[in-house]
Amino acid sequence: MSLALLEVDGLACERGGRPLFEPVSFNLCAGEWLHLQGDNGAGKTSLMRMVSGLSPAITGEVRWAGVPIRQCAELYRAEMLYLGHTLSLKDDLSALENLQFEAAVSGESLDGARALQALAALGLRGREHLPLRVLSQGQKRRAALARLLTSRARLWLLDEPFVALDPGAVTQLADLLSQHVHQGGLVLYTSHQAVPMGGTGHHLRLTAA
Repeated sequence: MSLALLEVDGLACERGGRPLFEPVSFNLCAGEWLHLQGDNGAGKTSLMRMVSGLSPAITGEVRWAGVPIRQCAELYRAEMLYLGHTLSLKDDLSALENLQFEAAVSGESLDGARALQALAALGLRGREHLPLRVLSQGQKRRAALARLLTSRARLWLLDEPFVALDPGAVTQLADLLSQHVHQGGLVLYTSHQAVPMGGTGHHLRLTAA
């Protein structure tokens, strides 16, 4: 039996002083994905931010390889890639510059050729040097998702990654996630869409408190 790499144990949060959802617990092993579901306002983004370590939980704990993430923060940051629903991209920078900047923030070296290859693979050939502000929402989403092709992280935390993508890009992204899982990675994602995924997967719906 595989040992869980990511353990989420009794996570809960509040909004306006009231519990947002019932405490959440789940485990993910290498080569598994989990689709987090819930209505708008159910707390999916709040939970994702807690799992990423960006937001505190009122109760519960997140562990990586058996160690609470607050005790292995540097290791966890190196093993985890979080792409939020609100893209953390800079409109005045190009898609290429944004990709290289995000890699640098994560402590990774990313040369121009590899970055250009990743952007081209996601359909941005010829738009790599344009300021992000002139791109469509779908193209901006692709620019953010190019990080998946250049990151060494094993755990991908993706909040609504399929938003604003056309059907072809949705299929391409689903294939990319499936390939990551097949290679021993872990994927936790939120989505209102039912997207076919390969590999071993689970579904979890948040329950209002």
